[in-house]
This record gives sequence, C-alpha cells and structure tokens, in this order.
Amino acid sequence: MTDRLTIALAQINPTVGDIEGNADRILAARDKAKGADLVVYSELVLCGYPPEDLVLKPFFQDKVEQAVGRLAAATADGGSALLVGAPWRNEGRLHNAVLLLDGGAVVSIRYKYDLPNYGVFDEKRVFQAGPMPGPVNFRDVRLGVPICEDIWTPEVPECLEESGAEILVVLNGSPFESDKGDVRLQHAVQRVTETGLPLVYVNQIGGQDELIFDGGSFVLNADRSLAARQPAFVEDVTLTEWTRGSDGWVCATTDRAPHPEGLDAVYEAMVLGLADYVNKNGFPGVVLGLSGGIDSALTAAVAVDALGPERVRCVMMPSPYTSQESLEDAAECARLLGTKLDEIRIEPAINAFEGMLAPIFEDRPPDITEENIQARSRGLILMAISNKLGLMLLTTGNKSEMSVGYATLYGDMCGGYSVLKDVYKMAVFALSRWRNQARPPRALGPEGRVMPERIITKPPSAELRPDQKDQDSLPEYEELDDILECLIEKELSVDEICARDHDPETVQRVWNMLDLAEYKRRQAPPGVKLTSRAFGRDRRYPITNTFRRIL
Repeated sequence: MTDRLTIALAQINPTVGDIEGNADRILAARDKAKGADLVVYSELVLCGYPPEDLVLKPFFQDKVEQAVGRLAAATADGGSALLVGAPWRNEGRLHNAVLLLDGGAVVSIRYKYDLPNYGVFDEKRVFQAGPMPGPVNFRDVRLGVPICEDIWTPEVPECLEESGAEILVVLNGSPFESDKGDVRLQHAVQRVTETGLPLVYVNQIGGQDELIFDGGSFVLNADRSLAARQPAFVEDVTLTEWTRGSDGWVCATTDRAPHPEGLDAVYEAMVLGLADYVNKNGFPGVVLGLSGGIDSALTAAVAVDALGPERVRCVMMPSPYTSQESLEDAAECARLLGTKLDEIRIEPAINAFEGMLAPIFEDRPPDITEENIQARSRGLILMAISNKLGLMLLTTGNKSEMSVGYATLYGDMCGGYSVLKDVYKMAVFALSRWRNQARPPRALGPEGRVMPERIITKPPSAELRPDQKDQDSLPEYEELDDILECLIEKELSVDEICARDHDPETVQRVWNMLDLAEYKRRQAPPGVKLTSRAFGRDRRYPITNTFRRIL
C-alpha cells in the first residue's frame, strides 16, 4: 500500500481555443513538477475556460480528444500522472470532465455533476450533467475528483466520502470577485468538516473576456488547517508532500502565500484582465484619450502596469471648454507614467459638423446635441488612430456613468475594452489614491505616484460646456453609488433603499436612468468583472421595459 504521495498543484493560464498551446503549457508544468506522482490542473484547462458555444463544434471536440491522446502518451515515461480538465464526449453526450492520464493511457474519467446556471455561468447550455461520481483509483489511493461547483454544496463530497475517497482533489474555474477568496476557502472548510477528508483546490488564473481567474490554489488538511496556498494572479507549480497515517492522509505544510484583498486584489485583477485581453488577442498595444480627469488617469495607470509604458499611447483632445488645469494634469500624468502623449484639438471637427448640420438644425439653440458632437469627434479620432496603428482603443468610463447612461454612444463609449466597466466612481477615487501609494508586485509601471494629486481632488467634469460639473446632472457620487449598488448588486426595492436615508425622488430618478441606459450598455465594450454583479453576462435586463413606471 502506498504511504507517501507527491501532488503538484499546476495553476496555469490557458487560452480558450488554443488547444495545442494549452497542451504545451500542461506539459511544461509537468516538467516543472519533477518528482511529483500526480500533477493536478484546473477545470477545462485543455480547451480553456469558459469555452461557451465553441465547445459545441464537433471539430473542436475532435481536436480536444487528439490533444488528450498526446498528453496521455507523454505519461508513458513512468513519470508524473496528470489530472486534467477537458470537455469529453460519451454516448452522444458532452460533459465537463476530469481525466486521469497515467502510464500512457486515459485511466479514469469523471463528469461534473452540478452544472452552474446562474450569474456568469450557463453550463447547462453546453454540457450534460454526469452521474454522481465515485472515487478514482490512483496508485492504490482513492481520490475523489469533484469539479468546481460540485463542492459548493455537500452532496457530491459526501457521496465521495461514503464511496471510500481518501483525498478530495478539486479542479476549479472560479472567477474573481472582490473578497471571493475567503468565500472559496470557507466553502472548502465546510466540505472538509462534513467529510473529514483533506482537500486539494486548484484554480485557474488569467483573463478571459470579462472574467478574471485569480488562482490562489490551496490545500486543507482534514483538521481544516491550511497546508499550502499558491500566490494569486500568477502561474505557479507547487509540490505538496503527503503521508498516510492512522487517521488518513496528511499534507506537510509548505508555502502559504497571502491572498490579496480589497483594493490590492481589485487592482491586480484589472491589470491581469487587461494584459491577457490585449496579449491573447494579439494587439501590439493600446491607445486612450487622456483628458486630465481621474477616470482616464486610472485607466492609463492600469494600462501601463499591464503592458509597460512603451505599449500605451495617450491622446489629449482639447475643446474650447477644456481647462488649462486639465491640459497640465494630462501632461503630468503622462510624464509620471512614461507614456507618449499626443495632442489633437477637436475644434476644427466641431466647426465642420456644426456647419454641415446647420441647415437641418434650423437655428435651434445648443443643447446636449452639441456636447455629444464633441464626444463623438474624440471617438472618431481615437478610432482612426486605432485603425491606422493597430492599437486597441480603451474606453475610460466607470460603472457609475455606465449605470445611468452618463456617456455618449459612439463617442466616449468607443473602444475594444473598458478597464473601469465594473468600478464605481467612489472606488475609482480609492484605487487612484491606492496606486499613488503602492505598486503591485508584477506591475510594469513606475514606483511612486502615477497621477498628480489634483486629478484626484478636483470636481469631476466632462468639460463639454462652460463650468460643467458631473453633479450638475447626477446626484453626488457617494449617494449615487450607494443607490446603484442597492439596485444592481442587492436588488432592493425603492422602499428598502429609501430606508437607507435616500430621497424617494432621487431613488426613482436613478432607477429610471439605470433602466433607460440599457440600450447603451448593450453596445458597450467588454470589461473586467470585479463585483458580484457586473453588466453583461451577470445582469441581463430587457431594453423594452416599463416596470419602473408602475410606481
């Protein structure tokens, strides 16, 4: 009977659809895990997670099976076995599966039982649920191999324990949300408490469209003690040493990296999300409008930390309403970040459009139309630069603005990716202050301040008319953000929100703006999910919707 076991946790960054490249990463991690009996990877690591409807293509499934054959053949050398996540066909049904590869063959296959179908997950759309799984036998050790959602409720782990499993080894594709690391750990502790079994939790890292996977894989012993934890937001291979005793298997304590929390974690997620979106899609760099305001300054800082200053190009596009402060602040921000800053004045474009449209406008007085012409002139310029230079355009709007439609469609909403899409305005202030005082460990940007203090302290303004301030059109951001969080994340009623000392008319007004702006958000670029309910995959509301009018 085997009394010692070495299990390697392979926390790697796959790319959806890059089946051969992901197989190469799997084998490279195996090479790093020299001496391991078993190398454990994350959920659907071979095809990338989540594959969405791509996984329904029979040709795609063929390629996955060919790659599994290649990986299985690599284990014929008598070295480390592989526990790999992959989509798998069985009797005409497609499953989210975990495959044990050892001795040159596919030794065992188990299927995900509990398919999540909420929030960003819709696995029932593409996969069939498997039967309740039993343990797999690995070199005289009975391993329970649930997949991600299978451990968020007691049913599957309890079945595995009752079936004789000795260690729970969980493959995960758990996306980042603020403070979710603690939630995952607590769920794992509950399963350990209920089953009395130690647990290995391997999570994916990397960005995939709106989702960020933060890794932070870990091992819990049967006494619920933390035996190992991998760092967040970075690829890592960690070897863990296991010994069978009279009370079962115990993992020797090894490195336990601290898991980032709060602003630190949110900022790192933003950096990784942007870096992977740009790099996995093959862009040489990014371009953005740097206005001298806080949103564009924070976006530029994240871009420089993700890609390096040489891959970030900023453009200041002053109008007749742009203040001297904004010109100075944009220039200083670019200098602190080390990025190139171009200046293109938009007044000629504004004059041209006003001249072209004058016969149709028929001397009507200026209104928001002229403000939107300014924003759309800037959008046209930035898209032209993007097209000509091949740089991806970043939008700079935040979640507060996108919630209430305080943005111009085909203007400042133009772009391929939105760094601040899931960041409320008050969080923008907090993150900006944080980045001026700290630098993430893997950031490519400078130490020290990345934006002048005046950008953070001055009243926010779109500068589309004389003396304009955001609060001319919106409630104070502190109040607005609380109302929006109540409506979006918490789904509270108007009465419940008013009970938090908010004015009923203001709450009703914000709710109206939120629903009316749905058509704009449908046309907005993707952006990293950071909260429990981001726009897009998380929150799907009808554009034609009169429910708000019943009050």
